[in-house]
Amino acid sequence: MDFAAASQWINGFLSSVGAAVFVPIIMIIMGLIVRMKPKDAISAGILLGVAFTGMSMLISYMGNIIQPVGEAMLKNLGIDLPILDGGWTTMAAIAWSWPYAILMFPLMIIVNIIMLVGNKTDTFNADLWNVWGKIFTAVGVVGLTGNVLLAFVIAAIQIVFELKTADLFKDEIYELTGIPGVTCTHKMVFLSAIYYPIDKLLRKIPALNHKADAEALHDKIGIFAENHVLGFILGCLFGLLGGYDPGALLTLGIQCAMCLTLFPVISKYFMEALSPISEAVSDYMHGKFEGRTLVVGLDWPFLGGSNEIWITIILSIPLTVLYAFILPDNKILPFAGIVNIALVVPAYLVTKGNLPRMIILSVIGIPIFLLVGTAFAPFVSQLALSTGAVAKDALGASGLISNSSIDGPWFTYAFSQFLDCMNGNFIPLGMLIVWLAGYFYMYRDMKKVAAKKAESEATEPAAE
Repeated sequence: MDFAAASQWINGFLSSVGAAVFVPIIMIIMGLIVRMKPKDAISAGILLGVAFTGMSMLISYMGNIIQPVGEAMLKNLGIDLPILDGGWTTMAAIAWSWPYAILMFPLMIIVNIIMLVGNKTDTFNADLWNVWGKIFTAVGVVGLTGNVLLAFVIAAIQIVFELKTADLFKDEIYELTGIPGVTCTHKMVFLSAIYYPIDKLLRKIPALNHKADAEALHDKIGIFAENHVLGFILGCLFGLLGGYDPGALLTLGIQCAMCLTLFPVISKYFMEALSPISEAVSDYMHGKFEGRTLVVGLDWPFLGGSNEIWITIILSIPLTVLYAFILPDNKILPFAGIVNIALVVPAYLVTKGNLPRMIILSVIGIPIFLLVGTAFAPFVSQLALSTGAVAKDALGASGLISNSSIDGPWFTYAFSQFLDCMNGNFIPLGMLIVWLAGYFYMYRDMKKVAAKKAESEATEPAAE
């Protein structure tokens, strides 16, 4: 088999259909395997595609109206940053250009099956679309060491961590979304290993340790917490910061109001599509794995109905611009990644939707994205040019491109570059140690909390 040609074909196919087609196909096949009626499986799969498309359209629309604001703010501040922000699509194009990319599919499936059979995970990862995230980590290892085998070993370790993290947050995700039988296997959740210890400290502050989600905010400030009103206020604020004239400012306000109003609406379609599939998978797997409740691992968009996520994302935009200006070692101009979902989703899960703590964690997290994006720029630029993912004349005078919103930036940089210590660069190795320490602290602490909760629920009937 010509692996390079196969990988190129897969890249072309995925680029032409996207997650809105690829993921529903996987879910329909899964539904048929677990003996759903064909009409029910197909209906649920198509509705899931509708939900993905609706969420993608809203995010794209939001990006199109918000990015010019960030650009105007940067221009008003007179910022000149040489590294072009190519967004996640540049990273994906580089990943799929790797000759061995096709082998990541069987690796991901085999590791998942081994862990399921060995009772090491309760998650079946159906998010094959984001296999490119593992490929990019592997490409980073190859770029540094030239060792393909080692690259697949590191990718396998990432797959294991994705499954274990999905297991860790599955109950919390159900509490937050109300969607049964699903969890998130996206590597953006890896930033929770950095956020969690910080959030534990924030919980010790009385003012921050109470219910403070969008619903609680609504109870306190009434109409000003309504999605459409809050969106309008935030949109007008950003128009003001961007130097917009009154007409453009009010238009931006209405556009932002529309986005915040429709995100929860689209999220309901994820619930409607995923519920019958997840229930069928659960029933089928219960017969195969008696005594265990298995869940389906998915990409992040089914979490997109959270108002807290979008409020924090919008508030993070001027903060990102400010950091880009004042952060001494930052050289990347945040543009394509300025609507940074990977910054906020792990904060949402760690805080259980506590808006003030989400904002604080995002303030802490923004520099991580900018600095990792800057550090990756020489490596990414070389790969982008060598693979043809980006034309040389598109890179500008600096010849550098990267991404200001790399998913799981701390993990990605540390795990793909830690062997650079052999060349005298110990920063990635230090980041690896910090991430592992944060992850195992989070894992142990969340397991303890879950055990106490289960024990409390078990004793409640007896107490009655």
